[in-house]
Amino acid sequence: MPHFPVNHPARPLYRVLSGLVGVYILVFGVWGVAETIGDPLFARSSTWALGLRTNLAFSLASVVFGIVLIIGASRRSNLGHYMNLTAGVVFLVTSILMMSVLQTDANFLNFSMSTVIVSMLFGLILFGTGLYDKVGPAEHAEAELERRKHPVADVHRR
Repeated sequence: MPHFPVNHPARPLYRVLSGLVGVYILVFGVWGVAETIGDPLFARSSTWALGLRTNLAFSLASVVFGIVLIIGASRRSNLGHYMNLTAGVVFLVTSILMMSVLQTDANFLNFSMSTVIVSMLFGLILFGTGLYDKVGPAEHAEAELERRKHPVADVHRR
């Protein structure tokens, strides 16, 4: 079973960071919808919003993801933890898949290389924040500290 730190001291910073990513994605999505409102859903035109190439489908998906990330960052429960982990993996996988079809007709989200890089960066940020924003009772945090200070753990650090 993977080990995620519980009640990490920098958790508020990670929540703010994931919230800022969510705000950027939401603003990008709204701007993209405004730019592509008359185009077909999966158009391959040269429409740009906030420095990233987009189409109506990608803009609508960005609006949904932005709202989900903002909701996850605003909750003080493990909902944000799971949402950030999931969104980070989704962004990373999507960026790699879209990079592999960048110059083909299969580029249905109209990605450019800058969009791939930003999606990969957001995926890493969200996955990283998801690793450290788990919430638990104070007993779990104390048990984690005790496990780190256990004599057997000290032997393995040498």
